[in-house]
Order: sequence, then C-alpha cells, then structure tokens
Amino acid sequence: MAITESVAADATAAAALKSSVLETRALPQQVLTTPAAVALIEKLREKHGPLMFHQSGGCCDGSSPMCYPLGEFMVGDSDVLLGTIGSSDDDKQGVPFYMSKPQFEYWKHTQLILDVVPGRGGMFSLENGEGVRFLIRSRVFTDEEIAALRAVGRI
Repeated sequence: MAITESVAADATAAAALKSSVLETRALPQQVLTTPAAVALIEKLREKHGPLMFHQSGGCCDGSSPMCYPLGEFMVGDSDVLLGTIGSSDDDKQGVPFYMSKPQFEYWKHTQLILDVVPGRGGMFSLENGEGVRFLIRSRVFTDEEIAALRAVGRI
C-alpha cells in the first residue's frame, strides 16, 4: 500500500511540476507569420474563402509552403498540425498549417516563419499569379523552448 501511495504521490508531483513549468514558460509557437504573409492570406481569403497550408516536402514545387482552399488538400494521420496562423482580426478564423510527419521529424527543432517574397507561387498554391510567393524562414528553438514543447508532447 505504501508503494502505491508513493507512486501516486510521485505522479501528482510530476503533474504539478509540469503544470508549473508550463505556467512559467510561454509555449513557443511552431509557426509564425510576417505582416506581409498576413496581408496576402487576407487577400487570398477574400478571393477563395477559408484557407489552409501544407508545407510541401519536395517534388514539383520544392519545399514551398502551399496554400489551398480549406479542405482542398487532404490531411490525415500522417500530417502534423503545427498551429493556426494568419488572422489579424479576432473575428476571423485562423488558417491551419500542416506538415507531413516524416518532414516534421527533421524540422521539429525549428520555428517556421511564413513570409512573402516577389516571385511566382507554387504551381498548385493559391498565390500563383499574384506576383509574390510564400516562403519559409526558420530559426532553431532554444534549449528552453525545446524542453517546453517536449513537456506538452508537441515534439
């Protein structure tokens, strides 16, 4: 009985510690947007309705972030939702941003930053024809940020 109580107490203490760590550390976002990306997302939302992103892993458009009408690109168990992005207005729904699990394994230690640069968008991406394209910039998470993401099971 004492061992069972000790294990339960340890589990309770671990949960309290995890909660405490999360309260004192802001959980870093895994994907962010620049103001230019938000502006282009808003423009595309006006034309096409609700949107979604999938970070391409290669093939035809290299490794470009691809923007689709919401639901146009099928995601499933082999994809990771990194977050929602692109809403400068509290009344508007954020745009889900996905990446395949195998690609996420390579990128999980980095924060993605969706930006816009002059050029031609991906062949199947909605910004094609706008004279600009989405681009991913990135930075490596700090050790503290990685620990916080691990604590909540995000990486």
